[in-house]
Amino acid sequence: MANRTAKKAPIVRLPPKSNVEIFLAQAAQVSVIVIGIIALVFALATGEYILAPISLGIVIGLMLGPIAARLERHGFPPGISATVVVLIFIFAACLFALALAAPLNFWIGRLPQIWSDLQGQLAQLRQPLQALNGIREQLRNLTGDGGVSVSLDEGMGLESLATLAPAVIAQILIFFASLYFFVATRHQTRVAILSLFFNRRLRWRVAHIFRDVESLVSRYLISISLINIAEGFAVGVGLFLIGIPSAPLWGALAALANFVPFIGPAVMVVILFAIGLAEFDTFGGSLLPVAVYLAINMAEGQFVTPMVIGRTMTLNPLVVLLALVFWIWLWGPLGGFIAIPALLVAYAVVRNVVPGLNWGDDAG
Repeated sequence: MANRTAKKAPIVRLPPKSNVEIFLAQAAQVSVIVIGIIALVFALATGEYILAPISLGIVIGLMLGPIAARLERHGFPPGISATVVVLIFIFAACLFALALAAPLNFWIGRLPQIWSDLQGQLAQLRQPLQALNGIREQLRNLTGDGGVSVSLDEGMGLESLATLAPAVIAQILIFFASLYFFVATRHQTRVAILSLFFNRRLRWRVAHIFRDVESLVSRYLISISLINIAEGFAVGVGLFLIGIPSAPLWGALAALANFVPFIGPAVMVVILFAIGLAEFDTFGGSLLPVAVYLAINMAEGQFVTPMVIGRTMTLNPLVVLLALVFWIWLWGPLGGFIAIPALLVAYAVVRNVVPGLNWGDDAG
């Protein structure tokens, strides 16, 4: 038999890529990533109406998950434990509302007096305000601005209220539904997601991601709750020392308001300014409660929270700050509450996918 020589396919050697081709290939990959990030941000902003209450429900579910787990260890089915968790949350919210209702009602009854005092205090600023008006008129003459006229529709307020109320009610219902179903089906969801991965090592990594998410978010919520309680206590003591009545009430309200970054402290400044007007005879004295609160709040915001939360979560304080800014810009005050839990979820994923990457000051 004649020896047949097998024909081999010719080897084609491509010329090496030039630096321009390598740059274009890398630029294309970066462009795809940037486009994906922009699309994700756009989707989050567009879906705020639904995604924000769902995310809040998941965050609260992670916080109250240990209660449901303890009930389930005692033989309660997941549906009952989820119902108990929802009822506990509703009870806590109603308890806060009832505790604040009576003192706030007392102070609301004093609003006419506070308004009268405000008019008297503003009379002291008449001359500085007249000087500011003169400067504004001079600037208007220089720029040729004749002023801007604004017309308001008388029925606009009622129409906005009629449109806003159903939306708020719908978001509340979405929140409670998300909270209940997340707690009730969290184990089934975990098993279903793990079953999608056939690789044992990959399944092990995903299981660790679930574990780290629950641990990190719970630790964060405990830390921020302790910080807010400490701030509320400090505000109550500070207001008591300067002679403000109902100081424990304002301390509790300050602790509660601090869960809503920026908006909560701004509301507290307005409330304490009104309280100062009712309790002090001079305009400078009415600013004293505001000064006490701002001093404590700034110390907490600039030093305590970035250091405690950053170190507890092994996250760089700058990353924490950027996450807060991004989510508040995206979803407002609600985004400020979701910001760090969302960052911790991303951190848990990245830490298990890329073990060598460290976002914090020390190893986690």
